[in-house]
Amino acid sequence: MKMKLDVKRVYDEPGPADGMRILVDRLWPRGLSKERARIDRWARAVAPSNELRKWYGHDPGKWDEFQRRYRAELKELPDEMAQLRKAIGSGPATLLYGSKERKLNNAEALKLFLTALARGESK
Repeated sequence: MKMKLDVKRVYDEPGPADGMRILVDRLWPRGLSKERARIDRWARAVAPSNELRKWYGHDPGKWDEFQRRYRAELKELPDEMAQLRKAIGSGPATLLYGSKERKLNNAEALKLFLTALARGESK
């Protein structure tokens, strides 16, 4: 199943191409109102655990291991992942994150995982 899925920082301006806007952080973004965020769904259950998030600390040297550990956590959440995949459908949808790190963040890791699942890979 092909899906139109994008990743965007929640502080960036919402746009018409975003489709369903899904926040995938455990914590609400600091200083951002619900009105300005324009979030359709807050999928905090699929965010990395606090332990994993703190361990990672956006250290580029830990990216590969972070992805591996995060995928392991996601595999333990079949119901939550099924709900997320159903909400995304074929898209368009945008996974939103709060981190200042624009490339090596949990939303990017989640997009890679979801894309692999959609292609029938289980990574």
